Amino acid sequence: MGSVLVSVQVRMRCQWGLLCMAVMMKRESVSPGHVPVDTRFWGKEHGLPRPYPVLCHLLDTAGVFGALWDVLLSDQMREKVARALGLTVAEARRVLAFWAGLHDLGKITPPFQAQVPEAFAAVRNDPAYVFAPGAERERAFRHEMATHWALVQLLGEAGYPGGGRVMRSAVSHQVAQLLGGHHGCFGVVLKAKEVAHASAYQPGLGGDGWAVQRRAHFGELRRVTGGWAVPERGLPAELAVIVAGLVVVADWLASQEEAIIPLLPPKGWRATPEEVDMHWERTQKAAPGLVAGAQLGRARFDAEGFEEMFSFAPNALQADLVARLPRMVEEKGPGLLLVTAPTGDGKTEAALYAASVLGHAAGARGLFFALPTMATADAMYPRVSAFTERALSGERALTLLHSMAWLSPAYAGAGQSAGPPPAAGDVSADPATVTEAGVWLRGHRRGLLAPLGAGTIDQALSAVLPLTHNALRLFGLSDKVLVVDEAHAYGPWMHQLLSRLLEWLGAFGAPVVLLSATLSGRTASSLVDAYRRGAGFLEPSAVEPCYPGWMFTGAATGEVCVPRETDSERRRTLDVRMLPVVWDTAPAAGSPVCAGGRRQALREALEPVVAQSGTALVCCTTVAEAQQTFRDLRAAFPELSTGEGGLRLLHSRYPANTRQHITSACERAYGKPRSPQDVALPRPASVLVATQVVEQSLDLDFDLIVTDLAPLAQLLQRAGRGRRHARGASGRPPWALPEDAPRLVVLEPVGESGATQVPRTWGSVYDAGLLQRTAHLLRERAASGIAVPGDVQELIDAVYAEDFVDRLEGAVQRELARMDSARQADEAAEAHLADMVAICAPADVAGDLQRLSRREAGVTEELLTTRLGADSGRVLCLYEQQDNTLTLDEGGTLPLPTGNQNGLLHAELRQVMAHMAPVPGAWLRGAEGHPAPPGWGKHPVLRDLVLLRMQPAGQDGAAAVWSCRHGTRTIRISGVGLETS
Repeated sequence: MGSVLVSVQVRMRCQWGLLCMAVMMKRESVSPGHVPVDTRFWGKEHGLPRPYPVLCHLLDTAGVFGALWDVLLSDQMREKVARALGLTVAEARRVLAFWAGLHDLGKITPPFQAQVPEAFAAVRNDPAYVFAPGAERERAFRHEMATHWALVQLLGEAGYPGGGRVMRSAVSHQVAQLLGGHHGCFGVVLKAKEVAHASAYQPGLGGDGWAVQRRAHFGELRRVTGGWAVPERGLPAELAVIVAGLVVVADWLASQEEAIIPLLPPKGWRATPEEVDMHWERTQKAAPGLVAGAQLGRARFDAEGFEEMFSFAPNALQADLVARLPRMVEEKGPGLLLVTAPTGDGKTEAALYAASVLGHAAGARGLFFALPTMATADAMYPRVSAFTERALSGERALTLLHSMAWLSPAYAGAGQSAGPPPAAGDVSADPATVTEAGVWLRGHRRGLLAPLGAGTIDQALSAVLPLTHNALRLFGLSDKVLVVDEAHAYGPWMHQLLSRLLEWLGAFGAPVVLLSATLSGRTASSLVDAYRRGAGFLEPSAVEPCYPGWMFTGAATGEVCVPRETDSERRRTLDVRMLPVVWDTAPAAGSPVCAGGRRQALREALEPVVAQSGTALVCCTTVAEAQQTFRDLRAAFPELSTGEGGLRLLHSRYPANTRQHITSACERAYGKPRSPQDVALPRPASVLVATQVVEQSLDLDFDLIVTDLAPLAQLLQRAGRGRRHARGASGRPPWALPEDAPRLVVLEPVGESGATQVPRTWGSVYDAGLLQRTAHLLRERAASGIAVPGDVQELIDAVYAEDFVDRLEGAVQRELARMDSARQADEAAEAHLADMVAICAPADVAGDLQRLSRREAGVTEELLTTRLGADSGRVLCLYEQQDNTLTLDEGGTLPLPTGNQNGLLHAELRQVMAHMAPVPGAWLRGAEGHPAPPGWGKHPVLRDLVLLRMQPAGQDGAAAVWSCRHGTRTIRISGVGLETS
């Protein structure tokens, strides 16, 4: 029966299409001047006293676009867009405002109008507006798609250059495709026969009367905006992205309830020319206020002197930039700056100074500081804020961008309400057009539109993934200085995405600053050349970065300047001690130690700290081994648990509020000296056991670093936490002198033969071949130490050198060659996958904007927004009290919030998220957690949260242990965080 019904529907649709085709072929085009606009077609409705006519929304969006064009774009960018179209700047403004208004022309279709039955009833039975049976239910044919389909012909009729049978090369099609992408995804290129008989292929467009009304709205909008000029050619990809971004922002601003209600026309409004002109005048007057209220202006880089920007004199690296970069930029124009220097050498201030120089020269409207982790982003946010107060003027709205930014105390206290922005006036029955009011820049997908921002690198890299509204993210970065910190810290997947982003930024001519403590020459060359390719310079360069130092590439010339080597005020020689150890982390804490094992080596390395005072960092490879190491050291040195300094544990597998508390305590105990007394006196005996979270996130200073073997770049990062701040002879314990020779103890796991043997418990945390290479290099340098910064660049390049294995012999050479081949294959596969799923380079768009939205089969947004190889989940521990109630805390003082039919209050949601903890995804597969309260389903941030019902399970030292059974696992939480068996 079902197949018969489908067959009938197909025949009816085909018959309707043939009828429409015949009618269209017979009828002559109706002049817009002879057909009045029908105001019964609504554009916005929900939350309004009465439906808002489509024409009014088109005019509103056109008016806001004009205000954005005036405020958001630089003079250079406006001229660039106009020149590309073959128009004057004044003509371009009017034409593009006209385009922006056309974005919702597809709402004049049966499927869209039918969403509000009361409004649809006024035209449903009008013989002027016939449509195929069932066309009003074609909900898959969304209004933005209808805009794309309808505009190709209308713009062609208006004289826009066509492409014959190849629609991709037609200006009319490019504009239609651009406007059809205003909900974040661009449609496929249409075929000439589809354009000629659009309603036959898409019955959702309605019959001829609907087309006549779209033509009438098109003509009236063109008359009012004055968009009569016809572009000579289309826009290159990078400029099309900018225009598309402006259209989206204009639509969002014009869709706000508080923007519409003051402009709502009176009952009986007929859209006469006089009435339309009056509405246009009102909306143009209101538009600048909407833009200003959203804080979408331009920051200005006013400060020129380093001392104006910071409260201290520049060091050697910073002084060299101050002396030479401004003149270089003046001669060659803005471009890409690469800064390589040791940890603690003032790269952040160097980057902000350079951003000011580059931003001023480029007329940039702001900056975005991209960092590797949420913790580093949180720490950078107040530093960027302080910089902007001293060095910038104009609009200085600053956003913090990562998935948990709304939980950051610094961001919540920035004068705006904490928590996800509350949903406000939804003014359309079409969910995709919902616009949130209130703190506008905190709305979903809007953060990069702010002139200033600090956030994770993922926020920027998502611009080159085929995600919804990726073009809007590109637009948000197109006219800013992008600063990328820790450029060395990304694997092949993220490196490939960063390279693609740099291509787009090169095409935009946007300034870029790359910062790195350990960057190989090969990696540096690939990043610099990506930027140059985007700017139009295809020949490769051979970049050999200096360490410490900097180099500059001009976007206008593509010339790579000779790298400048600078001095460092942190010259030191690392006292590297390699300790080959048997990996005995499994025995219970406090059990007898074995000679030659890791547990014994740790005790011996830490003995001076415990006996004579001072601080030490013990950096472990896995969370489980950090937890076990902490327990073992607690048993070995009970005095640390009772002393003034203490024994601490820091890793990622704590609830968010607990980790924040531990992090703050670590910053107080091991951070930068806060007073002369801090510098003068040695610190009490204290040891921090941690994982890789200490490599980049925290400004910590230890007298001794003890670390498991890791790739050389990571070891040097950890060594940068050794004697990081000047304390002098009186501020260090006697065993830690001289201060310029910090000690790095590396625990090298070895097998029975004495050769490096990666523990099975490490899994795939690090590549085994890189560990082998690092161990070889460190053994060679152990006697003489490692000069920082003098030896760093040589060692970083050496550890990746292709001829590294040539220095080895026999089985060792063969085994390392095998590991190298496996690593190179994995890296190539990862880079290839990133290249495959990423959007194409701007030069490869070739007039088809759908290439910015196209995904490979099976690739979802969820997959794309997860870093390759990441397998993580989120849990919330619920503590079962004696009366069977569930609380968020052990003590039972925080009842589990259940919410109501509208979900949780913001304070409750923040409370829940503060107790959330990340865990490996493997822990959670194969079982369901405790059922979430019904009201939680209202909150997307709680969607994947697994609730664990925990019960008391004894003690671990002084801390209580709680546990639950989850599938085949027992999951526990205690003072050492979450763990499983």
